[in-house]
Amino acid sequence: MKIFVSTGEVSGDLHLSYLVKEARELNKNVEFFGVAGKHSKSVGVNIIQDIDELAIMGFAEAIKKYSYLKKKAEEYLEFIKKENIKKVIMVDYGGFNLKFLELLKKEIKDIEVYYYIPPKLWIWGEKRIDKLKLADHIMVIFPWEIDFYKKHGVEAIYYGNPFTERYQSIERTGDKILLLPGSRKQEIKSLMPDFIELIRRNPEEKYLLKLSSKDHLKWIDEDVYIYKNLEISYDLSLNKGVKESKIAIAASGTVTLELALLGIPTIVVYKTSFINYFIAKYILKVGFVSLPNLTLNEEVFPELLQKKCTPDEIDKSIKTVLENLNSVQEKIQRIREKLSGVDITKKYAEFLLKGRDDGKN
Repeated sequence: MKIFVSTGEVSGDLHLSYLVKEARELNKNVEFFGVAGKHSKSVGVNIIQDIDELAIMGFAEAIKKYSYLKKKAEEYLEFIKKENIKKVIMVDYGGFNLKFLELLKKEIKDIEVYYYIPPKLWIWGEKRIDKLKLADHIMVIFPWEIDFYKKHGVEAIYYGNPFTERYQSIERTGDKILLLPGSRKQEIKSLMPDFIELIRRNPEEKYLLKLSSKDHLKWIDEDVYIYKNLEISYDLSLNKGVKESKIAIAASGTVTLELALLGIPTIVVYKTSFINYFIAKYILKVGFVSLPNLTLNEEVFPELLQKKCTPDEIDKSIKTVLENLNSVQEKIQRIREKLSGVDITKKYAEFLLKGRDDGKN
């Protein structure tokens, strides 16, 4: 059996790698090909396009790369036809995958498409639901998505969130403030000035800045090495960073859920360009942007977005969170309970392999 995969971001690649690993343990003969990154490659996916070359963030950036991505979609389609692949799994990356889904269904009538971790239509607007309905199977990782899709006449599959199987609460022994500005240029350039001001004004605090690559230093306008109360790491695991810290400040994204499951209180921060923010105002209809807060539909982690993302507000939020630590920790535990399940990733893998014809396709 050959399966084509399509994802475009690190978080999607990570989730895909879990799924592929389980699927290959269940069926030694299954082969995976497609668009993914280092995590999926490490578990046996044959990469025809590395996601590092697709790094896009926000609406304006996606528009600039539209013609490039359209060309890529056509290349993937030809590969699928040439290899006679009849099963495709898409992971997140809605800006590209929904268009790719349309193209696939138009060109290959008997293709079977699984959409794992579909785009957050309950945040970004429900108009794209008709495109998503083209998928044969929708597999979600948050419980509230079941009701959302049911409302639109779509049966979604949910077994739990795979991160609950991979992240356990860590006993924290350090007193550092963990800084996670993200991995994309726009995130780092927008957040680091506030982080640096925070470091400058609190010389008595110890900060740990986690960057995913030393190359990302070039996106920081100031020499960060001059600050004696700042430690910078490029290969530190998230687990170790959490163990050494009392609180985290993180760019909004999947990492906020990882931090919640690791048990560390977190301040969620985010800034983006005007055009992206103008469109993203639709987020306000769901109240929160971070996954921990959405999971409980209440504030677990303070969210400091756009103009609220300032050193003053971050300082205030840190103080508030640390003063109410027991309450925050209780909410963090409830997040794990709400997202947990049994053999979560294995069940998703079994569903993927079974297919519409009980595994005979």
